[in-house]
Amino acid sequence: MAYALPEEMNMKNLLLLVVGIATGFVVAHKVNRTKRGSEFFADVDAKLREFTDTVAESYREREKELRSTIDSLVEDAEAAIGDLNKR
Repeated sequence: MAYALPEEMNMKNLLLLVVGIATGFVVAHKVNRTKRGSEFFADVDAKLREFTDTVAESYREREKELRSTIDSLVEDAEAAIGDLNKR
């Protein structure tokens, strides 16, 4: 049996989440104005771009493998159907 929080609790949590996100943006903006903060965010950005590029490349490679496998299965199925039609 699932326990449901009172609606006031959910709204309070949502408000705290929004306030936390806003505070994080303000702090990040202030930190980014310093030299070390700017370097930090540039490093984080570079690592994030590298990560997303790797994920995207891996996705494209896997998609290519799957498409090749599907094409091979389609060819095999078409050949099997052709053999059955000859009988």
